[in-house]
Amino acid sequence: MKPTILRRAALAGVALTALLATAACGGADDTGGMAHGTGGSTPSASSSADASANDADVMFAQMMIPHHQQAVAMADLAPTRASDPELKDLAAKIKAAQDPEITTMKGWLTAWGRPTDLPSDHSMPGMSATPGHDMPGMSASPGRDMPGMDAGMPGMMSEQQMTDLAAAKGAAFDRMFAQMMIAHHNGAIDMARTEQAEGGNPEAKALAAKIAADQASEVQILQRILDRL
Repeated sequence: MKPTILRRAALAGVALTALLATAACGGADDTGGMAHGTGGSTPSASSSADASANDADVMFAQMMIPHHQQAVAMADLAPTRASDPELKDLAAKIKAAQDPEITTMKGWLTAWGRPTDLPSDHSMPGMSATPGHDMPGMSASPGRDMPGMDAGMPGMMSEQQMTDLAAAKGAAFDRMFAQMMIAHHNGAIDMARTEQAEGGNPEAKALAAKIAADQASEVQILQRILDRL
């Protein structure tokens, strides 16, 4: 009797051990599968922006970078040339907002495997391409002095306009800065709206929406400043 009972107990113990081992393996497999699924979604989420970038997104970033750079160059002139406190404050805010956006857009282009400089053969509909996009002002045809009408993308100032702004001081600088930055901002708003309509990258479209909203608000401030100068 006793050997039989012991033998049955031993067999039951072996079966229980095997059952527990099988359950543990199954649980490990399930956990592993869940972890793999989570891990797989992270790279997909981080690279989704890269995969969804279309030509409009690339053009938006390549064009907005030099556009922002010129706005920052204009803003850099204000501390030593402007006389209006509100205009000085706004210029500082423009630089503070647009400098990080330049860095962001350069990062996107690098991630997309595209050059951060606008291709020299690029041209917008109805406009000629303009080389030297890393310059504070853009080369332009002579005899044109209306703000924002002299370069290869909307709102960009010519080299001469940038030179004239740098030479101005006091109230003359304030008026010229306000006029030029209004035209410059309106050009950026047009570019941002094009990206919102034609872009495919959610992050780029979100930045375009922010640029359009921020700069529309700044245009109102600039116009108010200009009206009282």
